[in-house]
Order: sequence, then C-alpha cells, then structure tokens
Amino acid sequence: MPTSPGTRSKPVDNTPIPRIIPRSSHPISRKNIDREALKVLYRLRDAGHVAYLVGGGVRDLYLGKTPKDFDISTDARPGQLRKIFKNSRLIGKRFRLVQVFFPGDKIVEVSTFRCRSEYDINGGNISAKEKVLAANNTFGTPSDDAFRRDLTINGLFYEIENHTIIDYIDGVTDLEKGIVRFIGEPDRRLQRDPARMMRVIRHAARNNFAIEPKTWQAIIDHRDELKLCPVSRIRDELMKDLHSTACKDWTELAMDSGIFYVLFPFYKAVHTPPENTENRRMLLAIQATVDRLHSQGMKLPDQLIFSLLLTPWAIVEFDLLNKNTKGPEFHRLLRKIRARLEEILEPMSIKRAHKESIAMHMITLPQFMRYDQENSWPKWLKKKSYYRECDLFFRIFSEATTGKKIPENIVEESTRLYAIKAKQKPAKKSRYKKRGTRGPAFSVNKRGSIFGLKK
Repeated sequence: MPTSPGTRSKPVDNTPIPRIIPRSSHPISRKNIDREALKVLYRLRDAGHVAYLVGGGVRDLYLGKTPKDFDISTDARPGQLRKIFKNSRLIGKRFRLVQVFFPGDKIVEVSTFRCRSEYDINGGNISAKEKVLAANNTFGTPSDDAFRRDLTINGLFYEIENHTIIDYIDGVTDLEKGIVRFIGEPDRRLQRDPARMMRVIRHAARNNFAIEPKTWQAIIDHRDELKLCPVSRIRDELMKDLHSTACKDWTELAMDSGIFYVLFPFYKAVHTPPENTENRRMLLAIQATVDRLHSQGMKLPDQLIFSLLLTPWAIVEFDLLNKNTKGPEFHRLLRKIRARLEEILEPMSIKRAHKESIAMHMITLPQFMRYDQENSWPKWLKKKSYYRECDLFFRIFSEATTGKKIPENIVEESTRLYAIKAKQKPAKKSRYKKRGTRGPAFSVNKRGSIFGLKK
C-alpha cells in the first residue's frame, strides 16, 4: 500500500480511487484504540479478510477525542464472522450486524461492507412509496460502504496493517476545515432518511463545526419530513443530544434550522414574537447549565432533562412564576399541567411516570423560589419523596436565570445517587399476582412434557 501523503491506490474495475494518508501524516495512534477492537481487527486480518475501523471512531480519534464506540467493517459475511468469533451474536433487521462480546461488558460491532444501492449516484426521483428507507442486505465493497455513509467526516477508514487512513470521500479535508457535509446530493440523502438532519446538527454542535451551505439549505427545505420517521427513532436521536455536553449549541442550531419547532411545535408561538427573545435566551442558559453538569460527569435522568427543556414554555403557558400554589390551587394547576403535558408529549411517546415527574418539577418551582427568597425551608418538604429531584431542578433553573451556582455538595451528592440508580437493575415483575398459586398448567420451560403440559 502506498505510504506517501495523498497518493492513490490502484483501482479495481470501476472502484473510486481513495486517498491514502500514511501514519506520518495523521494523528491516529493504535494506543488510543480499544484493545478489544484491535483484537477483532487482527483476528480478521489473520483469517484472510479485509477489515477497517470505521465511522465515528475514526472521526473522534482524528480530532483527539475518545470514541464512545469502535465499529468495524469487513468483507467477511455475517455467517463467517460467527464462525471466527464464537463469543458473538447476530443482530439487526434492516442489515445484519455481529456483536462480539468481551469481559467487562465490552461489545465491538462488526458489519459487512454494504453496497450503495440506497445511494443512487446518478440521482433520480423518489416515489411516494420510497419515503422511508427500505431494507437492504446487499453486500458491497469498501468504496460502496464509504459512499453509503451519511457525512464525509463519518466515511473514513483506518487500517492496521500499514496504520493508514483510507479516504474515498475527502472526509479528512472536511475534518481539518471543520465542515459538516453530506456525501452526495443533500436533498436526496434527506429524502431517503430524514433523521440524517439530526446527525448533521449533532456533529456540528459537538465539534463546533460549520455546516456546509447546501447541507444547511437541504435541512431547512426538508425539516418537516422528520415527521415521517418512527417516533422511537426520533426520540432516541433526541436523547443523544439532550444528554451530551453540547446541549446548548445543539438547541441553538436546532432552533435556527427550524428542526426544534418540528420536534416541539408548541414552542413556536412562544418564540415567534420578537418580544419573546428573552424566553429563547432563558432556554439556552438552562441548556448551558446542563452542559456544565454533564461535563462534570453528572448524568441527569430523562425526566429532569425534559423538565428543563420545557420550563421556558411552561412559564409562558401557565404564568408559572407568578402562581401562588397553595391548597386547592396547587392541585388544580397540577391537573392542568398534567393534561397539557399529555397533549404535547403524546407524539414523543414519553413514559407516563416521566410526565408525572415533569409536572411535579414544574408545579413546585414557584414554591421553591419563594422558600429560597425567604430562606425558610419547611421541614415537611424535605421529607417528601420528590424533594431531592425537585430541589436539583430548581437549583439548575436558578443558576441559569440568576447566575447563582449550584452548591458543590449538592452536585456531588446528586451525581453519586444518580450513578447508583443507573447501576441498579430494574426489579423483575412477578408473573403471578396472587401468592401461593401454582401458575398455569403448562410451561414452555418444562422438558419431557407434551405440548408444554405438565405431567
């Protein structure tokens, strides 16, 4: 393989000629790659297969970051991979992947190079039936796999034989210039998979990159097509951004592109009038505080993340900061907030328990603000099960709006408690509610029985 910067490897048939970047001209080192990923790469090489580190792992290593995952692509088929790695399993419906398991709950995902039938390089119109990306299990070459990917900065390969980067789509240039750009025609890429626009916003926010003008315009033109994507997929993509350390930058880009108002249409009326720019600034200040906590290692729960995201809207919707929530008024407003949350969050398929928590965070905010101003905290309040989380919610809001930093002991204690909760496994539900019952007269787990019936 060539070893000088910018040299070209010999093409096979009509394969595009990649740029080969030698070890001396890029910052990626094997010492920064997980040992388990290296094991998979070396074993595939020793078995006679082509295998590369691909995607976001290469991008992050090039930028000097620690990748969250190390994904690998190879010319080996799923069946061959299962034979090579006994500690593995097949997953996926649209396209079969192999997960290789290692001690310590480490998983390395290995995929076979895919063809680019999904990306028609010659363009063409898309029929109404093709609005959702179709299943495709056709295998291809490394160049096919590179052109099939969404963004140029995600289409790089790293190979361990000569420690070179293989670049079919000029992704290294965009990494060095700090540009997020679609591979191919932006309009077509978004028509085939609208969720790609969320990944554009994510990478621009997390890396402080600029979005290439054609890519940006395509997002604006096709933002309403996000509604065509499955709710579960959009929710999963959204949670990645809300749990990141670039939540503020993501929110700002999402609002400027209009994606934010497709995801949360109820916010549009709040932010549209010019006099309500203060509400937008409040939201960005809250997200900046969330970023600070995330950067310190605190993992806020989903319901608290959503509460903070929705608070500026709730302040306008319910005149929240001017409410004196005592006695019957407390319960009336709580019911009103619950009903409205059911309505606006229904398209996001949020858990009912999370919506209950969000309502409690909002209803207690004016109370906590009053207690803080008076420096008088009732003893009964601190005994409530919701106190600790509502207190953290109030303090995050207070830091964002007044600049009063959250006391370090509260941050440390909340971080510790949330870390403990994250490690706890959910309790298994009992199959039978009534104690002492023997259960059904059949069981699929019984051996030596006929049709699962007990003898």
